[in-house]
Amino acid sequence: MDHDQTPIKSTPPPDYAIDYWVRSSTAGGRLRLRLRLQTKLFLWKMTLFIAHGLKRVLDIFGASVALLGASPIFAVTAGLIKREDRGPVFFKQSRVGYRGKLFPMWKFRSMVVNADAIKDRLKEQNEMQGGVLFKMKDDPRITKVGKFIRKYSIDELPQFWNVLVGDMSLVGPRPPVPKEVAEYSAEERQRLLAKPGITCLWQVSGRSEIDFAGQVRLDLAYIRSSSVWTDLKLLFLTIPAVLMGKGAY
Repeated sequence: MDHDQTPIKSTPPPDYAIDYWVRSSTAGGRLRLRLRLQTKLFLWKMTLFIAHGLKRVLDIFGASVALLGASPIFAVTAGLIKREDRGPVFFKQSRVGYRGKLFPMWKFRSMVVNADAIKDRLKEQNEMQGGVLFKMKDDPRITKVGKFIRKYSIDELPQFWNVLVGDMSLVGPRPPVPKEVAEYSAEERQRLLAKPGITCLWQVSGRSEIDFAGQVRLDLAYIRSSSVWTDLKLLFLTIPAVLMGKGAY
């Protein structure tokens, strides 16, 4: 043996590893470990169930109060839209919801009736970085009434009905259209792992002034740390964000 070589010392396994193997070496030990695992799994599922239940209760209560409280605004807005161009008051559009499920999202109509046809001619003027979303500060498709109700998010009020029926939540990533989702990367598709909402983290942090990559980053941050308390905080922050109308176009 070469005396210059230092013998290799084996590192003993940690105590928890020894404990695991000792316990699992007998039938009784394996049963206790299995029960312990099942108990932890049950408690985790119950925690998620309670959290989702509280979020749904908050959605139903908040949407009901908003629909009743905003009914005068609904009436005035509907009258102004009808007076301007005699077109339909509401606009229904297919959106992608939780885990890719399609649903009809409602809004007050803020654009001319043939807005989708005009959009195809305006693609080169898209001001949203990333190319997935289409945004223009001076979008010629927006009506006079539409410009006002979009600035203060009045056009979003009918979405409280979507919240009430369960398609949306008060707080969550904004629901994209199918064409946008078709261009999503694998990371961007993670936005669909939460029920879409009326307001979200980037809505209170700059709205349309935040580029698409920034919106994705904030949406994923919300999904990873979502809680009822986070939702309440974002709902309160939404009020001044809407009243100031900053970043909305």
